[in-house]
Amino acid sequence: MALNLTAENIDMTEGRPASKIVAFMIPMLLGNVAQQFYTTVDSIIVGRFVGDNALAAVGSAGPILNLLLVLIIGVSVGATVMTSQYYGARQREELSKAVGTSILMTIAASAIIMALTPLLALPLLRLLNTPESIIGWCHTYLNILLFGILGGAMYNIIGGILRGLGDAIPALTYLLIATFLNIILDYVFVAQFGLGVPGVAYATIMSQWFSAFLSLRRLTKMTHLFDLNLHYLKPDGRYIRELIHLGVPSGLTQVIMSLSMVIVQNLTNQFGEMFIAANVIVMRIDGFVMMPAFSFGSAMTTYAGQNIGARKLDRVEQGAREGTTIAVATSAVLTILILIFGKYLMAIFTKTEELITLSNSLLRILAVGYIAMEITQCLSGVMRGAGDTMTPMWISMFTTVAVRVPLAYLMAYMTRSPEHPIGISSTIFISLLISWLIGAVTTFIAYRSGRWKKRALGAYNK
Repeated sequence: MALNLTAENIDMTEGRPASKIVAFMIPMLLGNVAQQFYTTVDSIIVGRFVGDNALAAVGSAGPILNLLLVLIIGVSVGATVMTSQYYGARQREELSKAVGTSILMTIAASAIIMALTPLLALPLLRLLNTPESIIGWCHTYLNILLFGILGGAMYNIIGGILRGLGDAIPALTYLLIATFLNIILDYVFVAQFGLGVPGVAYATIMSQWFSAFLSLRRLTKMTHLFDLNLHYLKPDGRYIRELIHLGVPSGLTQVIMSLSMVIVQNLTNQFGEMFIAANVIVMRIDGFVMMPAFSFGSAMTTYAGQNIGARKLDRVEQGAREGTTIAVATSAVLTILILIFGKYLMAIFTKTEELITLSNSLLRILAVGYIAMEITQCLSGVMRGAGDTMTPMWISMFTTVAVRVPLAYLMAYMTRSPEHPIGISSTIFISLLISWLIGAVTTFIAYRSGRWKKRALGAYNK
């Protein structure tokens, strides 16, 4: 059955590729920036009103939180690829089943995460040598966020579905509203009610549930594209297998990356609370700077998926060139701005001058790497949209397992001295920069090899 298209959905199979990609990317970028505000505002509020240790606690929970969310990430990527390809092929029945299966799998993944939380959170924090001064706050923060995970999971999966359909504006509007709500609740719970670290966790959960509700309501009204009712909200072996096939490699990629973050966090924690806090600040700024890369990457996944569904392989290659060029130019501008204004950004999080100076020096190490990440994300997005989710997974595993983690520990070991018994702390960021550069080169070679085209040709015959 054919789909009925409206102007609300960006059809990326017609028109100039660059303009379509940018038009789709901009609201997604704004949405990603807004979503990044969830964790950033948490850090700013606790850093300003509770203290640097509270800031370190919120940040130290991040790697474990990401590790436990890999199921959600995998389902989201699989949902984006499936819906974009069925949308591009104008297959209404298949699209309806893909959407229903994605929602069902999200609920199942959330239930698993909630069951694992009380078993894994505290042991993982102790395994990472989390300082006793912040471990209690870390544990509480993780428990609250993960017990309320279904709201955030539903928003992310529905966001993936909407991206696959080329429908980004409504989701952006809902997220901006939820982000504003999160900022207000953060201030009220922490500054006014004195709830501390638990307060920012409660604010985040409440805001995520609100955005999930609005997004789900939007999805139920898109009957011109697909059907969403109880008939489609049931297990379907074909679509579960397809979702797993498309999503598991990305999920495994996130597992490897999260595990590497956990392992490196163990090293980070050994440098003490000041370096932990500096790491948190850098990662919060890093999250915003990386948003164009992730947004372009997601846009390229949708673009490739729709055009492969429409059997326009040449158009995919044209879009890959134009999209990557624009992404690299965008990142170059951001890199220059970081080098100029980085120190002022650090001052938003803390009043401690030593912490501001340390954070700024660490961020400057990563600056050039953001251009490399644009290349990696854009070309990986094309390969994922073609259904070749394995190649980006192997590249991520290589740069993380074989490069980043061993290099971080080796460089720390090689720089030990009486003044620095554990090593020089900045080596953690130097190792990350090197892994980004190697990842960009490897991804470019993989894209040029053309393996993803074989996957695309296979998608034609679905």
